[in-house]
Amino acid sequence: MRAILVANPKGGSGKTTVATNLAAGLAAAQEQVYLWDIDRQKSALTWLSIRPDHLPRVARLDGGDPKDRDSTDRSWVVIDTPAGLHGKNLEHALRLADKVIIPVQPSVFDMAATRDFLDALLSGQVHHGRRLTAGVVGVRVDPRTRAAATLEAFLKQYDLPILAYLRDTVLYTNAAFLGQSVFDLPRYLAERDAEQWKPVIDWVRGGR
Repeated sequence: MRAILVANPKGGSGKTTVATNLAAGLAAAQEQVYLWDIDRQKSALTWLSIRPDHLPRVARLDGGDPKDRDSTDRSWVVIDTPAGLHGKNLEHALRLADKVIIPVQPSVFDMAATRDFLDALLSGQVHHGRRLTAGVVGVRVDPRTRAAATLEAFLKQYDLPILAYLRDTVLYTNAAFLGQSVFDLPRYLAERDAEQWKPVIDWVRGGR
């Protein structure tokens, strides 16, 4: 089982949106996918509990180390994490992960709160130098704004791939109310958004 950790200690950074849409995107690509929610609020599991049965299946995982599973298991687990994840809890979560996705929103508060996390990741402080594959996803980004340009300049300081900039749209919120993702919506509504996810899905699935 291959584990994708979605993490950023900043609350409201878009972790659950990224985790649920990533899980649904992998499922839409006919992958076997589990969703593990280690946030006390369990927002990802709430989404999963109302997900319609006719949509590509995302299963629930309630614990255990994904790496302890049968080595022939080629499924995925997407791990949604809480705000404020740090210290030993963060170290443990990183040990579970094959790859880490870091969502960041284009606000001065999000960038400031994310800076220490990125610095710690790149310095090896929180994973003790173990090889870590991480990428960044910009969330709720309107490319026409000064905030988007500032976010892009901020992220270019770091030696991390910028996987995608996801546009600011109510489609994510509306889909979540129905246990859906942008991959489950009619193509005429969400084709642009599903296309923005393609480099993220390709990066996650790369090096299989």
